[in-house]
Amino acid sequence: MDKKRIVLASGNKHKIAEISSMLPDYEVAGYKEFFDGEIEETGATFYDNALIKAKTVSEKLKCAALADDSGICVDALSGAPGVFSARYAGDGVDEHNNELLLKNMQGKIDRNAKFVCCMVYCAKNGDILSATGEVKGEILTERQGENGFGYDPIFYSYELGKSMGLATAEEKNSVSHRHRALIEIIKKIEEYETDKKQ
Repeated sequence: MDKKRIVLASGNKHKIAEISSMLPDYEVAGYKEFFDGEIEETGATFYDNALIKAKTVSEKLKCAALADDSGICVDALSGAPGVFSARYAGDGVDEHNNELLLKNMQGKIDRNAKFVCCMVYCAKNGDILSATGEVKGEILTERQGENGFGYDPIFYSYELGKSMGLATAEEKNSVSHRHRALIEIIKKIEEYETDKKQ
């Protein structure tokens, strides 16, 4: 059976690989395989940014597109970095983002945080579906582990009982915000496509 193709509105190779590993029934391709250029994320929420990305790719390539916007929200920092997670330190380098977050958390007693992921699917005809996933934990005082990417090494997952940076890919995917949003959005896509056929 031919795999269903899905175009991701992402140029992040880590993210494309992670989503691809979670979707064995789909052939996953990043939009940069088809056109160059950055998609400006001007939204105030994860949903807004995911919607901008999905619609841009869908309209440009005249196909269905899936986008996610995700980040880490820290209670003691009023939900920051939030939608600015990827460029928190200004240059998009994971190491620098981690260093700045650790610095801003110095002396904070409340270290509660959550990873949030919003997925938006834009069908070829412009119909929109969305789903959100979360994973709760806290910000560590120093890096632990070299696995994953982004803020994984400084995020302690309550469910795993360890840093995401120490978790295997399988362990991370079992609880990750992206996996939870993805499971829900794929279910919605399949229901949507079934309804259209009837």
